[in-house]
Amino acid sequence: MDATVSTAETSDAAAAPAAGWQRICRVDDIPVLGARRVARARGMDVAVFRNDRDQVFAVLDRCPHKGGPLSQGIVFGTSVACPLHNWTIALDTGCAQAPDEGCAQAFQVRVDAGEVFLDRQELASLALEATAPVAGPACRRSATD
Repeated sequence: MDATVSTAETSDAAAAPAAGWQRICRVDDIPVLGARRVARARGMDVAVFRNDRDQVFAVLDRCPHKGGPLSQGIVFGTSVACPLHNWTIALDTGCAQAPDEGCAQAFQVRVDAGEVFLDRQELASLALEATAPVAGPACRRSATD
């Protein structure tokens, strides 16, 4: 199960590795083989993953195939399986494993003294045009409904 944290809720304590990095959470706050979602002021959430070797990765929380929430996928090694159609996405690049094609935006991650940081400029500027998919009856409604 994933949890959501807002970039506005995190503090920039003295633990920040350098200017320009946003503190997200502690590594221990991310479930092993799981994810947390980071809400941004603009754009879709970013999923921050932790594997069984305590490596941390961040990608846009949207599969390049049909827009599935990667934060709800199964983490194995340095990949995540999309929960919708089982596409395998590399967590370091955000790219789908062949023969599938497409990439989710990857974000730089720093871990310092057990704290997870994302690049502040990337959070504010990358993949802002991506939108969540609409499914079910809502996607079939017309403007006159």
